[in-house]
Amino acid sequence: MKNSGFTWRKRLRSFKYAFHGIWLLVRYEHNAWIHCFAAVCVLLAGFLLNLSAEEWIVIAFAIGLVLAAEAINSSIEALADLVSPEYNEAIKRTKDLAAGAVLILAITAAIVGFIVFIPKLFIFFE
Repeated sequence: MKNSGFTWRKRLRSFKYAFHGIWLLVRYEHNAWIHCFAAVCVLLAGFLLNLSAEEWIVIAFAIGLVLAAEAINSSIEALADLVSPEYNEAIKRTKDLAAGAVLILAITAAIVGFIVFIPKLFIFFE
């Protein structure tokens, strides 16, 4: 692909494509629905428990990283299915590794959530 230089129009168009990617993730990827539901629950709990700015930062990063990982995983799976529609051990390994990365981040986000929310819940229910 030939690079014809920088223009603001091209940069704005790239945002359009990126937002379309987010729309595809939220609209069609079932696992992303689970992550979005969890994110909404965490955001509601954060407002109810009056999180500090620092706590909001770590929560925002945790949510963003999990959703970004899910988007990367979904794109790897879509490309792998296009390249090799029939069973292929290397494709299976690639898809499993990508799914494992999402799981690692989701578990890490849950741990972060426990670290942030458990002390707040103890204070809330005192």
